[in-house]
Amino acid sequence: MDFDRLPIDNLSFPIHETEETCTIFPETLSAFAAAAFDRLSFTFTHEHLEHFVSITRSTENSENDRRVASILLENAVIAAKGTYPLCQDTGIAQIFAWKDAAVCSGDEDEAWLSAGIEETYRKRNLRFSTTIPSSLFSEDDPQNNMPAQIMITATQSRSKPAYRFLFCAKGGGSSNKTSLVQATKALLEEKVFTDFLSRHIANLGTAACPPYTIAVIVGGLSPEQNILALKLATTGYFDQELPGWDYRVFGTKPLRDTEWEQKVMQIAAETGLGAQFGGKALAIAARVLRLPRHGASCPVSIGVSCAAHRNLHGYIDGTGVYLEHTENDPLAVPFLQEAVGCSQELAGKPLTLDLNAGIPALQAILSGIKPGTALLLSGDIIVARDAAHARWRSLLAQNERLPNYLEKHAIFYAGPARTPEGSITGSIGPTTAGRMDEYAEELMSRGAALITLAKGNRSETWRSACKTWGGTYLGTVGGAAALAAERNITASSIIDYTELGMEAVRLVTLKDLPAFVLINDRGQDFFNQTRENGTCR
Repeated sequence: MDFDRLPIDNLSFPIHETEETCTIFPETLSAFAAAAFDRLSFTFTHEHLEHFVSITRSTENSENDRRVASILLENAVIAAKGTYPLCQDTGIAQIFAWKDAAVCSGDEDEAWLSAGIEETYRKRNLRFSTTIPSSLFSEDDPQNNMPAQIMITATQSRSKPAYRFLFCAKGGGSSNKTSLVQATKALLEEKVFTDFLSRHIANLGTAACPPYTIAVIVGGLSPEQNILALKLATTGYFDQELPGWDYRVFGTKPLRDTEWEQKVMQIAAETGLGAQFGGKALAIAARVLRLPRHGASCPVSIGVSCAAHRNLHGYIDGTGVYLEHTENDPLAVPFLQEAVGCSQELAGKPLTLDLNAGIPALQAILSGIKPGTALLLSGDIIVARDAAHARWRSLLAQNERLPNYLEKHAIFYAGPARTPEGSITGSIGPTTAGRMDEYAEELMSRGAALITLAKGNRSETWRSACKTWGGTYLGTVGGAAALAAERNITASSIIDYTELGMEAVRLVTLKDLPAFVLINDRGQDFFNQTRENGTCR
């Protein structure tokens, strides 16, 4: 792991070190947090980029695997320019920190770190995703993505005093795939545990934007300790011995089982789900850790870090401020230029779909179309997601008509990042389709949501409604939001519910957005067929 020494200590708030203590001025913490969330929002580490490159170069992977990885690499190249963040869901800001007793920084570290985070989210046009409750069932948008999740653990200096950090931006899609099972010792048998993993890994689906880093934690002195270990494992925290890193919050350093990590990778490949549209590349890495446990309890958790793997280590000591290195020029990574170029070669001859043809015409074109068919989408489409759907349901509950734009246009489930000055849109990409499944009957029966675009698998509720009302569900690549903003959006305007912020209803114009048919009007489901047929080649 390589670290860059940041010039923060050259400002008017230096670090002061004696033989026994290290004094860090509060403003340094703010500047450090601001720099960290800026870096992780736009650039990847060399290792993460290499994972994507390896997918494109392996003939063991499906063409869709390789194409998705190529698109994600092109997205990384665009994001590294510093205008559009890697993903539209710039996430909840999280900091895990370990502060040696000999480090002096005042008693308001969380406030100073939060100030730096807020500055970056505001200045760099990152998305505000947080909502604040005003009652049990109502909530408001604070318009600053605050509060951040910050956990600071006191540690004892093992060498010279230091303040160590793990900075994370966690999107909702990957968080939603976290599962915790309170099992017993009966699970700790090879066949039983293999069957358990097979079920749960298949159920991850593709909605959280694979290729994933999958973590599995077995044991823990409490469910809370297990979940903390899971979170840290998905970030790579346990991957290597970093000087002074402290694992004592777990009582002992977790036992890592590399043999079972390979089994997890094999199980992920055998799902056939692949890197979003069938294949073997559901995962690029796995971590399996074992913790101590109470004899009567065996918590087991499974979680993922998505393709937008935004986790950076950093530390401050008497010599300066250090942040994990990322690639400002992804094209300098070996074979990455060739990997980006293979996307067009793998695209074949997709069907061009004019969204301005009108819903009846689109239904006729898409009727009976084979799931998995590649498309290029151009024309106008409505952008809306959870909050807008709740508003439409409220209209129906009051016996009011749905807005007429729903009868005219397909719906793209998305919530873009804020728009940089001079741009048409901020980073924009699909959100998880399944969250809107419960609206199937009430919308489709009224001529709305007959053509939808998002990511991930959907439920039997949606499949059945498509079959009844002639609907088609399309999927596009999750995690390529910077690329979509720069290449595939030619116009964007808010047309309803402005007060919802990133969840306002927009009308956007697409140009050649890559997509795939996932559920057709006969209820045939690409992901179900993929599971039935095994690994897609």
